[in-house]
Amino acid sequence: MSNLTISSQEYDAFRAFLEEACGIVLGENKHYLVSSRLGRLMKEFDSTSIGDLIAKMKRQPRSGLRERVIDAMTTNETLWFRDNHPYALLADFVLPEIAKTRPPKLKIWSAACSSGQEPYSISMIAQEYLKKRPGSLKDNIQITATDISPTMLSHAKEALYDSLALSRGLSPERKQMFFTQEGDQWRVNENIRRRVTFKELNLMNSYAPLGKFDIIFCRNVLIYFSAELKRDILNRMAQALVPGGYLFLGSTETLASYCDEFDTVRHQGGIVYQVKDKATAGTANKVNFQMRR
Repeated sequence: MSNLTISSQEYDAFRAFLEEACGIVLGENKHYLVSSRLGRLMKEFDSTSIGDLIAKMKRQPRSGLRERVIDAMTTNETLWFRDNHPYALLADFVLPEIAKTRPPKLKIWSAACSSGQEPYSISMIAQEYLKKRPGSLKDNIQITATDISPTMLSHAKEALYDSLALSRGLSPERKQMFFTQEGDQWRVNENIRRRVTFKELNLMNSYAPLGKFDIIFCRNVLIYFSAELKRDILNRMAQALVPGGYLFLGSTETLASYCDEFDTVRHQGGIVYQVKDKATAGTANKVNFQMRR
């Protein structure tokens, strides 16, 4: 089915459906990606073309086909401590800065968490920080991890990974410290899992039910969206942060002209964005921390 021929008309119709459903904008020449991702599903639903699949989604709105198509197209691989520097920045700068205010609890949002590596990596950083600086921050750290894919969320909740998955970004030291072997797989330890709650969420929908956060990780997600949707997501994430809260983006992502609700904070070569505190915006200069190594 991966060699399925997709007409230009069918491809354009599917691109329009995917953008309307979850905001993802497919490029001009991603025909192979569509056929490879949907091949098994098309066989299961006895569809001979993408056009037929789209027609069945419209005819059978309660069949679950629509949700499974979105699931197949939004399932992405990820790895532990991706790019490293955001996690170093979290440990060396952001957590110490937040600890100065002695918050009763710390709320972190991992958006588009995929199979769980990002929120569990954040929890591991929190564990290491608390061990290194006991008493500086209460161990009341709540990590909300969201994704549009029920399949990925189910895998993430199970917290069970094979050796290949663990080899992608995880050091042997952290593997021994934070995982327990179960047969030929490894499960994240309970003291890391307990901080993380998983929820299904389409980033095009409201964030209000999630509450307010001190830190948001929205990394390697915006690259899939249109400029208009990037603008909408970033402005709503600014509203989801407490005054002075922090936003982490992917290494190739930027606020650019999409949102002016943040200041850029630089620390030892890394970048994080801090939402402006409206109460002090009129009297404070732009925050730009340039710390020495």
